[in-house]
Amino acid sequence: MKLHDFPRYELTFGPSPLQHLKRLTQHLGGAQIWAKREDVNSGLAFGGNKVRKLEYIVPDVLESGADTLVSIGGYQSNHTRQVAAVAAHLGLKCRLVQETWVPWDDPMNDRVGNILLSRMMGADSRLDPHGFDIGIRDSWKEALAEVEANGGKPYPIPAGASEHKFGGLGFANWAFELAEQEKQLGVLFDTIIVCTVTGSTHAGMIAGFAALEDLTGVKRRVLGIDASATLEQTREQVARIARNTAELIELGRDLRDDEIQVLEGWAGELYGLPVESTMNAMALGAQLEAMITDPVYEGKSLAGLIDLVKSGEIGKDSTVLYAHLGGQPALNAYHRLWE
Repeated sequence: MKLHDFPRYELTFGPSPLQHLKRLTQHLGGAQIWAKREDVNSGLAFGGNKVRKLEYIVPDVLESGADTLVSIGGYQSNHTRQVAAVAAHLGLKCRLVQETWVPWDDPMNDRVGNILLSRMMGADSRLDPHGFDIGIRDSWKEALAEVEANGGKPYPIPAGASEHKFGGLGFANWAFELAEQEKQLGVLFDTIIVCTVTGSTHAGMIAGFAALEDLTGVKRRVLGIDASATLEQTREQVARIARNTAELIELGRDLRDDEIQVLEGWAGELYGLPVESTMNAMALGAQLEAMITDPVYEGKSLAGLIDLVKSGEIGKDSTVLYAHLGGQPALNAYHRLWE
Protein backbone atom coordinates (compact mmCIF):
# COMPACT_ATOMS: atom_id res chain seq x y z
CA MET A 1 0.00 0.00 0.00
CA LYS A 2 1.11 3.53 -0.80
CA LEU A 3 0.28 4.37 2.84
CA HIS A 4 3.53 2.77 3.97
CA ASP A 5 5.54 5.09 1.71
CA PHE A 6 4.66 8.15 3.79
CA PRO A 7 7.18 9.00 6.52
CA ARG A 8 5.91 8.63 10.06
CA TYR A 9 7.44 10.14 13.20
CA GLU A 10 6.36 7.81 16.00
CA LEU A 11 4.78 9.59 18.95
CA THR A 12 2.74 6.71 20.39
CA PHE A 13 3.73 3.86 22.68
CA GLY A 14 2.86 1.44 19.86
CA PRO A 15 -0.53 -0.05 18.99
CA SER A 16 -3.19 1.34 21.29
CA PRO A 17 -4.69 -1.36 23.53
CA LEU A 18 -7.94 -3.19 22.89
CA GLN A 19 -10.27 -3.65 25.86
CA HIS A 20 -13.27 -5.98 25.99
CA LEU A 21 -16.01 -4.04 27.77
CA LYS A 22 -17.56 -7.09 29.38
CA ARG A 23 -19.82 -5.41 31.91
CA LEU A 24 -21.18 -2.93 29.35
CA THR A 25 -21.76 -5.81 26.94
CA GLN A 26 -23.66 -7.75 29.62
CA HIS A 27 -25.67 -4.69 30.65
CA LEU A 28 -26.84 -3.95 27.11
CA GLY A 29 -27.53 -7.62 26.35
CA GLY A 30 -26.59 -7.34 22.70
CA ALA A 31 -23.42 -7.12 20.65
CA GLN A 32 -19.99 -7.80 22.07
CA ILE A 33 -18.44 -4.38 22.75
CA TRP A 34 -14.74 -3.57 22.76
CA ALA A 35 -12.82 -0.29 22.94
CA LYS A 36 -9.58 0.77 21.30
CA ARG A 37 -8.02 3.19 23.74
CA GLU A 38 -6.48 6.19 22.01
CA ASP A 39 -6.72 7.98 25.35
CA VAL A 40 -3.71 5.97 26.62
CA ASN A 41 -1.68 5.82 23.40
CA SER A 42 1.13 8.29 24.12
CA GLY A 43 3.29 9.82 26.81
CA LEU A 44 2.75 13.30 25.37
CA ALA A 45 0.36 15.15 27.70
CA PHE A 46 -2.27 12.39 27.95
CA GLY A 47 -2.22 11.56 24.23
CA GLY A 48 -5.39 11.17 22.20
CA ASN A 49 -6.43 10.75 18.60
CA LYS A 50 -4.67 13.86 17.25
CA VAL A 51 -1.29 12.34 18.09
CA ARG A 52 -1.97 9.78 15.35
CA LYS A 53 -2.47 12.54 12.80
CA LEU A 54 0.57 14.47 13.95
CA GLU A 55 2.81 11.42 13.43
CA TYR A 56 2.36 11.92 9.67
CA ILE A 57 2.58 15.72 9.84
CA VAL A 58 5.81 16.01 11.89
CA PRO A 59 8.10 14.82 9.05
CA ASP A 60 6.72 17.65 6.91
CA VAL A 61 7.22 20.10 9.79
CA LEU A 62 10.87 19.08 10.15
CA GLU A 63 11.48 19.24 6.41
CA SER A 64 9.95 22.73 6.25
CA GLY A 65 12.41 24.19 8.75
CA ALA A 66 9.57 25.81 10.69
CA ASP A 67 10.22 27.03 14.22
CA THR A 68 6.60 27.55 15.37
CA LEU A 69 3.54 25.33 15.17
CA VAL A 70 0.37 27.39 14.75
CA SER A 71 -3.02 25.83 15.36
CA ILE A 72 -6.56 26.53 16.49
CA GLY A 73 -9.42 25.09 18.53
CA GLY A 74 -11.84 25.93 21.28
CA TYR A 75 -10.86 26.84 24.84
CA GLN A 76 -10.86 23.15 25.77
CA SER A 77 -9.45 21.82 22.50
CA ASN A 78 -7.86 18.37 22.77
CA HIS A 79 -6.19 19.07 19.44
CA THR A 80 -4.39 22.25 20.51
CA ARG A 81 -3.17 20.50 23.67
CA GLN A 82 -1.64 17.75 21.54
CA VAL A 83 -0.08 20.27 19.13
CA ALA A 84 1.46 22.02 22.14
CA ALA A 85 2.78 18.67 23.37
CA VAL A 86 4.38 17.84 20.02
CA ALA A 87 5.93 21.31 19.84
CA ALA A 88 7.47 20.83 23.28
CA HIS A 89 8.67 17.36 22.29
CA LEU A 90 10.36 18.72 19.16
CA GLY A 91 11.76 21.86 20.80
CA LEU A 92 9.57 24.20 18.73
CA LYS A 93 7.49 27.22 19.67
CA CYS A 94 3.72 26.98 19.63
CA ARG A 95 1.10 29.65 18.95
CA LEU A 96 -2.50 28.64 19.64
CA VAL A 97 -5.76 30.39 18.85
CA GLN A 98 -8.41 29.35 21.39
CA GLU A 99 -11.84 30.43 20.16
CA THR A 100 -15.11 30.52 22.09
CA TRP A 101 -16.51 27.37 20.49
CA VAL A 102 -18.67 26.29 23.41
CA PRO A 103 -21.17 28.61 25.17
CA TRP A 104 -20.41 26.99 28.51
CA ASP A 105 -20.87 29.41 31.39
CA ASP A 106 -18.07 28.54 33.78
CA PRO A 107 -15.54 31.09 35.08
CA MET A 108 -12.77 28.45 34.96
CA ASN A 109 -13.43 27.29 31.38
CA ASP A 110 -10.46 29.20 29.96
CA ARG A 111 -8.08 28.36 32.81
CA VAL A 112 -8.24 24.63 33.50
CA GLY A 113 -8.05 21.34 31.63
CA ASN A 114 -6.59 21.34 28.12
CA ILE A 115 -5.77 25.04 27.99
CA LEU A 116 -3.92 24.84 31.31
CA LEU A 117 -1.82 21.95 30.00
CA SER A 118 -1.03 23.77 26.76
CA ARG A 119 0.19 26.80 28.66
CA MET A 120 2.17 24.61 31.06
CA MET A 121 4.00 23.18 28.04
CA GLY A 122 4.98 26.69 26.92
CA ALA A 123 2.41 27.40 24.23
CA ASP A 124 1.43 30.99 23.53
CA SER A 125 -2.28 30.32 23.91
CA ARG A 126 -4.59 33.30 23.37
CA LEU A 127 -8.34 33.58 23.68
CA ASP A 128 -10.48 34.66 20.74
CA PRO A 129 -14.19 35.56 20.84
CA HIS A 130 -15.21 33.81 17.59
CA GLY A 131 -17.68 30.93 17.81
CA PHE A 132 -17.61 27.35 16.52
CA ASP A 133 -16.88 26.38 12.93
CA ILE A 134 -15.07 23.35 11.50
CA GLY A 135 -13.69 25.26 8.52
CA ILE A 136 -10.58 27.40 7.97
CA ARG A 137 -10.63 30.42 10.27
CA ASP A 138 -9.45 34.00 9.73
CA SER A 139 -8.19 34.16 13.33
CA TRP A 140 -5.82 31.27 12.54
CA LYS A 141 -4.58 32.96 9.37
CA GLU A 142 -3.94 36.13 11.38
CA ALA A 143 -1.88 34.18 13.93
CA LEU A 144 0.22 32.72 11.11
CA ALA A 145 0.82 36.21 9.71
CA GLU A 146 1.73 37.51 13.16
CA VAL A 147 4.39 34.84 13.65
CA GLU A 148 5.88 35.70 10.26
CA ALA A 149 5.79 39.43 10.99
CA ASN A 150 7.77 38.77 14.18
CA GLY A 151 10.50 36.94 12.27
CA GLY A 152 9.31 33.37 12.93
CA LYS A 153 8.67 30.59 10.47
CA PRO A 154 5.22 29.17 11.18
CA TYR A 155 3.90 25.74 10.28
CA PRO A 156 0.10 25.77 9.84
CA ILE A 157 -1.97 22.99 11.43
CA PRO A 158 -5.73 23.57 11.00
CA ALA A 159 -8.40 22.62 13.52
CA GLY A 160 -8.19 18.93 14.35
CA ALA A 161 -5.42 18.65 11.73
CA SER A 162 -8.35 17.71 9.52
CA GLU A 163 -7.83 20.05 6.57
CA HIS A 164 -4.11 19.24 6.46
CA LYS A 165 -3.10 17.32 3.34
CA PHE A 166 -1.91 14.42 5.52
CA GLY A 167 -4.69 14.72 8.12
CA GLY A 168 -6.33 11.39 7.28
CA LEU A 169 -3.23 9.20 7.10
CA GLY A 170 -2.94 8.50 10.82
CA PHE A 171 -6.29 6.75 11.01
CA ALA A 172 -5.89 5.02 7.67
CA ASN A 173 -2.88 3.42 9.33
CA TRP A 174 -5.00 2.78 12.46
CA ALA A 175 -7.19 0.49 10.37
CA PHE A 176 -4.18 -1.63 9.39
CA GLU A 177 -2.95 -1.64 12.99
CA LEU A 178 -6.34 -2.96 14.10
CA ALA A 179 -6.27 -5.71 11.47
CA GLU A 180 -2.98 -6.98 12.91
CA GLN A 181 -4.41 -6.91 16.44
CA GLU A 182 -7.43 -8.89 15.27
CA LYS A 183 -5.16 -11.62 13.94
CA GLN A 184 -3.33 -11.81 17.26
CA LEU A 185 -6.52 -11.94 19.34
CA GLY A 186 -8.61 -14.06 16.99
CA VAL A 187 -11.44 -11.52 16.86
CA LEU A 188 -13.03 -9.62 13.97
CA PHE A 189 -14.81 -6.30 14.39
CA ASP A 190 -17.66 -5.84 11.94
CA THR A 191 -18.71 -2.40 13.21
CA ILE A 192 -16.57 0.58 14.23
CA ILE A 193 -18.06 3.49 16.20
CA VAL A 194 -16.22 6.80 16.15
CA CYS A 195 -17.02 10.39 17.07
CA THR A 196 -16.78 12.85 14.20
CA VAL A 197 -16.55 16.66 14.19
CA THR A 198 -13.77 18.11 12.01
CA GLY A 199 -13.73 14.76 10.29
CA SER A 200 -10.26 13.41 9.54
CA THR A 201 -10.24 10.70 12.22
CA HIS A 202 -13.40 9.18 10.76
CA ALA A 203 -12.31 9.92 7.18
CA GLY A 204 -8.94 8.23 7.64
CA MET A 205 -10.67 5.13 9.00
CA ILE A 206 -13.00 5.06 5.99
CA ALA A 207 -10.08 5.12 3.55
CA GLY A 208 -8.04 2.60 5.55
CA PHE A 209 -10.86 0.08 5.94
CA ALA A 210 -11.77 0.48 2.26
CA ALA A 211 -8.20 -0.49 1.37
CA LEU A 212 -8.39 -3.46 3.76
CA GLU A 213 -11.69 -4.59 2.23
CA ASP A 214 -10.11 -4.56 -1.23
CA LEU A 215 -7.14 -6.57 0.06
CA THR A 216 -8.97 -9.08 2.26
CA GLY A 217 -12.63 -9.07 1.25
CA VAL A 218 -13.67 -8.23 4.83
CA LYS A 219 -16.42 -5.59 4.85
CA ARG A 220 -17.11 -3.45 7.92
CA ARG A 221 -19.42 -0.64 8.91
CA VAL A 222 -17.59 2.49 10.05
CA LEU A 223 -20.25 4.59 11.77
CA GLY A 224 -19.43 8.18 12.60
CA ILE A 225 -21.46 9.70 15.43
CA ASP A 226 -21.87 13.41 14.79
CA ALA A 227 -20.92 15.65 17.71
CA SER A 228 -20.61 18.87 15.69
CA ALA A 229 -24.32 19.80 15.51
CA THR A 230 -23.44 21.07 12.02
CA LEU A 231 -24.34 17.78 10.39
CA GLU A 232 -24.31 18.57 6.68
CA GLN A 233 -21.04 20.48 6.89
CA THR A 234 -19.46 17.60 8.78
CA ARG A 235 -20.80 15.01 6.33
CA GLU A 236 -19.35 16.97 3.40
CA GLN A 237 -16.00 17.39 5.12
CA VAL A 238 -15.74 13.71 6.11
CA ALA A 239 -16.53 12.63 2.54
CA ARG A 240 -14.03 15.05 1.02
CA ILE A 241 -11.19 14.15 3.39
CA ALA A 242 -11.92 10.42 3.03
CA ARG A 243 -11.71 10.68 -0.76
CA ASN A 244 -8.54 12.78 -0.57
CA THR A 245 -6.96 10.24 1.76
CA ALA A 246 -8.05 7.34 -0.46
CA GLU A 247 -6.38 9.08 -3.38
CA LEU A 248 -3.19 9.67 -1.37
CA ILE A 249 -2.87 5.99 -0.49
CA GLU A 250 -3.81 5.03 -4.06
CA LEU A 251 -6.95 3.08 -3.25
CA GLY A 252 -7.66 2.90 -6.96
CA ARG A 253 -11.42 3.40 -6.79
CA ASP A 254 -13.99 5.88 -5.57
CA LEU A 255 -15.47 5.35 -2.14
CA ARG A 256 -19.02 4.02 -2.06
CA ASP A 257 -21.79 5.98 -0.37
CA ASP A 258 -22.33 3.14 2.14
CA GLU A 259 -18.71 3.54 3.27
CA ILE A 260 -19.33 7.14 4.39
CA GLN A 261 -21.89 7.25 7.19
CA VAL A 262 -22.30 10.11 9.68
CA LEU A 263 -25.23 9.50 12.02
CA GLU A 264 -27.26 12.17 13.78
CA GLY A 265 -29.21 12.09 17.00
CA TRP A 266 -26.72 12.55 19.84
CA ALA A 267 -25.02 15.92 19.25
CA GLY A 268 -27.69 18.13 20.77
CA GLU A 269 -28.32 21.60 19.38
CA LEU A 270 -24.85 23.08 19.91
CA TYR A 271 -21.30 21.74 19.76
CA GLY A 272 -19.73 21.03 23.12
CA LEU A 273 -22.87 21.04 25.25
CA PRO A 274 -23.87 17.73 26.85
CA VAL A 275 -27.45 16.50 26.57
CA GLU A 276 -29.26 13.86 28.62
CA SER A 277 -28.01 10.97 26.48
CA THR A 278 -24.44 12.25 26.86
CA MET A 279 -24.67 12.32 30.62
CA ASN A 280 -26.29 8.88 30.80
CA ALA A 281 -23.61 7.37 28.57
CA MET A 282 -20.76 8.97 30.51
CA ALA A 283 -22.20 7.66 33.77
CA LEU A 284 -22.73 4.16 32.36
CA GLY A 285 -19.19 3.90 30.98
CA ALA A 286 -17.72 5.16 34.24
CA GLN A 287 -19.83 3.01 36.57
CA LEU A 288 -19.63 -0.24 34.61
CA GLU A 289 -16.10 -0.07 33.22
CA ALA A 290 -14.34 2.84 34.98
CA MET A 291 -13.94 4.15 31.42
CA ILE A 292 -13.97 7.94 31.60
CA THR A 293 -15.41 9.88 28.70
CA ASP A 294 -15.93 13.60 28.12
CA PRO A 295 -19.12 15.59 27.41
CA VAL A 296 -17.95 17.04 24.08
CA TYR A 297 -16.91 14.00 22.04
CA GLU A 298 -16.71 10.57 23.62
CA GLY A 299 -19.82 10.87 25.74
CA LYS A 300 -21.79 11.52 22.56
CA SER A 301 -20.28 8.70 20.52
CA LEU A 302 -20.76 6.31 23.46
CA ALA A 303 -24.40 7.40 23.67
CA GLY A 304 -24.74 6.58 19.98
CA LEU A 305 -23.23 3.14 20.46
CA ILE A 306 -25.51 2.37 23.41
CA ASP A 307 -28.66 3.35 21.52
CA LEU A 308 -27.65 1.50 18.33
CA VAL A 309 -27.10 -1.69 20.33
CA LYS A 310 -30.30 -1.29 22.36
CA SER A 311 -32.40 -0.66 19.25
CA GLY A 312 -30.99 -3.65 17.40
CA GLU A 313 -29.53 -1.47 14.63
CA ILE A 314 -26.32 -3.16 15.70
CA GLY A 315 -27.32 -6.80 15.97
CA LYS A 316 -26.64 -9.23 18.79
CA ASP A 317 -24.26 -11.21 16.60
CA SER A 318 -22.02 -8.17 15.99
CA THR A 319 -18.63 -7.50 17.49
CA VAL A 320 -18.33 -3.74 17.87
CA LEU A 321 -15.28 -1.58 18.38
CA TYR A 322 -15.69 1.78 20.12
CA ALA A 323 -12.85 4.15 19.22
CA HIS A 324 -12.06 6.01 22.45
CA LEU A 325 -10.32 9.14 21.17
CA GLY A 326 -9.38 10.72 24.50
CA GLY A 327 -10.47 14.13 25.76
CA GLN A 328 -10.72 13.55 29.49
CA PRO A 329 -8.69 16.68 30.49
CA ALA A 330 -11.65 18.80 29.34
CA LEU A 331 -13.71 17.35 32.20
CA ASN A 332 -12.12 19.90 34.52
CA ALA A 333 -14.04 22.64 32.74
CA TYR A 334 -17.34 20.75 33.22
CA HIS A 335 -16.94 20.08 36.94
CA ARG A 336 -20.41 21.27 37.93
CA LEU A 337 -22.05 18.46 35.91
CA TRP A 338 -21.17 16.10 38.78
CA GLU A 339 -21.82 18.31 41.78
